[in-house]
Amino acid sequence: MASGRPGPPAGERPFFGHPRGLATLFGTEMWERFSYYGMRAVLVLFLTAPATRGGMGLPETTAVGVYGVYVASVYLLAVVGGWLADRLLGARRTVLVGASVIMGGHLSMAMPMGGGFVWLGLVLIALGSGLLKPNMAALVGELYRHEDDARRDSGYTIFYMGVNLGAFLGIMIVPWLQTGGRWHLAFGAAAIGMLFGLVQYVRGRATLCGAGEEPDHRLTPAEEHRFKVVAGLCLAVAAGGLALWAVSGTLTVDRFALVLTVVTAAVPIAYFAFLFSSHEVTAEERRGLFAYVWLFLAAAIFWLVYDQAGSSLLLFAKKDTNLDVFGFTIPPGWVGNINSLAIIVLAPLFAEMFLKAGTRISTPLKFAIGLVIVGLSFVVMSVAAGVASDGVKVSIMWLLSVYLIQTIAELFLSPAGLSATNKLAPRAFENQLMGVWYLAMALGDSVGGQTYRLTTVVSMPVYYLVLALAAVAAGLLMLLFVRRLRLLMAEHHLPPVPASS
Repeated sequence: MASGRPGPPAGERPFFGHPRGLATLFGTEMWERFSYYGMRAVLVLFLTAPATRGGMGLPETTAVGVYGVYVASVYLLAVVGGWLADRLLGARRTVLVGASVIMGGHLSMAMPMGGGFVWLGLVLIALGSGLLKPNMAALVGELYRHEDDARRDSGYTIFYMGVNLGAFLGIMIVPWLQTGGRWHLAFGAAAIGMLFGLVQYVRGRATLCGAGEEPDHRLTPAEEHRFKVVAGLCLAVAAGGLALWAVSGTLTVDRFALVLTVVTAAVPIAYFAFLFSSHEVTAEERRGLFAYVWLFLAAAIFWLVYDQAGSSLLLFAKKDTNLDVFGFTIPPGWVGNINSLAIIVLAPLFAEMFLKAGTRISTPLKFAIGLVIVGLSFVVMSVAAGVASDGVKVSIMWLLSVYLIQTIAELFLSPAGLSATNKLAPRAFENQLMGVWYLAMALGDSVGGQTYRLTTVVSMPVYYLVLALAAVAAGLLMLLFVRRLRLLMAEHHLPPVPASS
């Protein structure tokens, strides 16, 4: 993305003191998150509901595995989306294609025509999200190419507020529409939300001032031809292998989920090895990447715990929580919405706090704090599960407390992770590294889908406590290396970092 692109139009109104283009990206991401989180709030319930109630009738462990595979695929494909933007389409066009594919996926799920359309819909949503997600975040960073890091962090936090405003609306509306087994009506609402996001994005193109119009490192015609041939062969081999697996009679949802978990773990290892060996990455950029590997692993552990919201915590809300509120029985998916509401309220406060603190609260320190806090949330969850193990439905306040604690952890780690990815990315792989950030989520979610199988051999209180201890231990380990990571990030040509943390 050329640094000499046109500036904002004369007289353009700012958006909360930030470039007007942030409003376009804010609104687009808000509606995309409406569709994504709204559908996700009912997905496991739909998969486990018996066929007589319009569901898929899957066992809980299988449904949670599918959920983990689906969410992991969304983030796994973000690397592909980043590469396509960097080398072929540019970020702006890649986002446009992605949003269109996502809408098609939700429309497929809205069709009450059997499981085939459900699986097709999940595949399309994962593909489209992989194209959209890393490039939306990269476009936000491009708005602050020549500005100080504190303002960029603040801009990402405001953008993140849009994410959670969309999530809040989606989780309120889609589960409510689903009440009474109206699954496909709920999925249709998600499609309409994505349509609104597409309109917002197309209408606001001018406010981006040329950001993402062209790829940073476009392939030559020969390279593009070679890519198309190799991509076509890979797709053909994958499709043929999957078909043979299905014909053999050994293909099951559980086995497919396990294979994808292994792939999800292998991809970041291979990609980091590629980055460290690439001649397009400078010595200074390699030092930044070394620091980023630590942030990546910390984020994977964080998301393993945090994204249980759509699986184990959703099932806990349905089976073990008293959902009667002021005489009204709320949908199970509504409980997790306290997270979105809290972020809408707290994100501006955190943005202001981080803006004033500047570099005094470093990114590695934010990660360490976020990990410890998210671990403590599952200590609370372990106690709640212990109370519910006697067959008593617990107060909704238990889950609300867990979600509030996780919100604070998320505000420390997630916006800082987006910003650090943008700052530490080698220039030759900028959009691709934003996709690698989402690989951390993919790794956490896919492993989280498999760890739920532990519940067949250990009690739920023990399950939550094990995950809690893992997150807290990772956070304390991270804390020991804060100073070293700050130095590595400073050597990546970031602004000078104060000696004290």
